[in-house]
Amino acid sequence: MKLSKKIILIIISIIILYAGFLFFSDIEKISDKLLDFKFEFLPIIIFFTVSSWFCVYFRWNYLLKSIGISIPHKQNFQIFMGAGALGITPGKVGELFKSQFLKEKFDIPRSKSAPLIIAEKFYDLAGAMIISSLGIWFLPELGYLIVFGLLFLIVFFKILNSKNIFQKTLKIFQKIRFIKNLLEPLSSSHEILQTSLSGKKFLVSVSLSLLYWVFAGFSCYFIILGFGIENIPLLNAISTYSSSILAGALTLIPGGIGITEGSLVGLFTIQGIDYSEAFILVIFIRLFTLWFTTIAGFIMIKTSNSLSTNS
Repeated sequence: MKLSKKIILIIISIIILYAGFLFFSDIEKISDKLLDFKFEFLPIIIFFTVSSWFCVYFRWNYLLKSIGISIPHKQNFQIFMGAGALGITPGKVGELFKSQFLKEKFDIPRSKSAPLIIAEKFYDLAGAMIISSLGIWFLPELGYLIVFGLLFLIVFFKILNSKNIFQKTLKIFQKIRFIKNLLEPLSSSHEILQTSLSGKKFLVSVSLSLLYWVFAGFSCYFIILGFGIENIPLLNAISTYSSSILAGALTLIPGGIGITEGSLVGLFTIQGIDYSEAFILVIFIRLFTLWFTTIAGFIMIKTSNSLSTNS
């Protein structure tokens, strides 16, 4: 089966999920909120969303250069965004296709680039953890998520840094048929993975990850303002967004679908937002922070002859 068909099945499941949300919501209130949205905020929302892309792209490019791989930005950005379109796969493992794209176009061994993608996932989680922890000051309920996330991150870091544990973990995941070939190059490249998580690389990558979450949080904040909701401060919005994404990521569900939306709705209602308003906020936030990115990635795939999504 082509990967694109699997993505379509995931999207259909998401549509059903959102339809379920609508069924239990106040449709009239949602319609009124949509009509009242201040579209003058759209350029700002798009600006911060696109800026967040470049934060993680520069991190990716930096990690590549740290192991001696230099690629023209145009092609590299196409590859980066194209693989990003596959971020709605479980645990975002579809992003491992970056290695395949690099192999096809630049003949770069997958054993060199694949470890960097795993390192990126660690940095994404680390950034989300740091930003989310700020939310404990105004939402003590986040404490449970932060503790669980921290334990998960520690275990993840231990697995990545221990060659023996890493190899054993890899064998378990290689039993999953559709990612077996993608994970195979990792078996002989633990050293690259280990060095990408140490020293200056660690500090630079964590900093760029934090910047990514801040920009994505800004996008979330201006969506909230666009709906005329002014009782959620900027820091609250950023931490609320990163916490919900962290919750979704820890489940390894494709795109965190369902868990992320449910977490966002719950956190917004705790902060005094009506359920129906919270739901439409979540739809808009996911539209710009997940689906806008996914669509842009698919456009990159379709407009570049070097990218293929066949599995």
